[in-house]
Amino acid sequence: MVHTIDSHQHFWVFDPVRDSWIDDSMKKIQRHFLPKDLKPVLDENGIDGCVVVQSDQSEVENLFQLTNAMQNDFVKGVVGWVDLRAKNIEDKLAHYSYYKKMKGFRHVLQGEQDRALMLKKRFMNGISLLEKYKFTYDILIFPDQLKYAKKLAEAFPHQKFVIDHIAKPSIKDGRIDGWKQDMQVIASLPNVYCKISGMVTEADWKKWKPADFTPYLDVVVEAFSPKRIMYGSDWPVCLVAAPYKKMKAIVDGYFASFSENEKSAFYGGNAIKFYGL
Repeated sequence: MVHTIDSHQHFWVFDPVRDSWIDDSMKKIQRHFLPKDLKPVLDENGIDGCVVVQSDQSEVENLFQLTNAMQNDFVKGVVGWVDLRAKNIEDKLAHYSYYKKMKGFRHVLQGEQDRALMLKKRFMNGISLLEKYKFTYDILIFPDQLKYAKKLAEAFPHQKFVIDHIAKPSIKDGRIDGWKQDMQVIASLPNVYCKISGMVTEADWKKWKPADFTPYLDVVVEAFSPKRIMYGSDWPVCLVAAPYKKMKAIVDGYFASFSENEKSAFYGGNAIKFYGL
């Protein structure tokens, strides 16, 4: 039986052109990262399984990640990419529904010039069809887009949404105010979950300390409750700021005093329920 899940990690065969977002400041991750690299790390940290999330916006990526999932039992689910604005979006979703490990989709909204792209009619049409095929949606945004994400999630109360990386607040600068209010507002929607992931990369990579994350964790846990938060590593991206064990120690320390039920929900139960693993 699977108990613990890393709800957010990536695999890639590094391509400097396609993966240009991995710039020279991230030299540590300018290489291939595959299931064989992750499995010993998960074993060492007591994690039973994981969810792999797209890092390239293409359907070739979906096939690559589904192959990784099908060849490695510990990869329990895939969050892929599909053009939600496509005219034939329903055909695409019907096609992907045949793959048992395809659990949901995401779009790199944080990088879009149109900050409110998610509220455009064609994008929302794509989102409106996800529930029919039992697909989830990962919201990848920066804090300035939280207000749009709230409108999106509100428009589809039966669709399951999860905010990736606590919406990437500027931990490095200690900025919390606007982000805090917007997180509290979106957390009031019961169909929205939050991944406690990707925090170390928003902190000072060289000088962060565990206490830097406490105010942000307080906000997320209070707003979403232990029933709608999930553990994610963002491996291998996290490696630019911390090895896996050190990154996980941040949340291990924070959740140490929580009840066993709350911990098992955070470290796996909520992800299993959300993604239907």
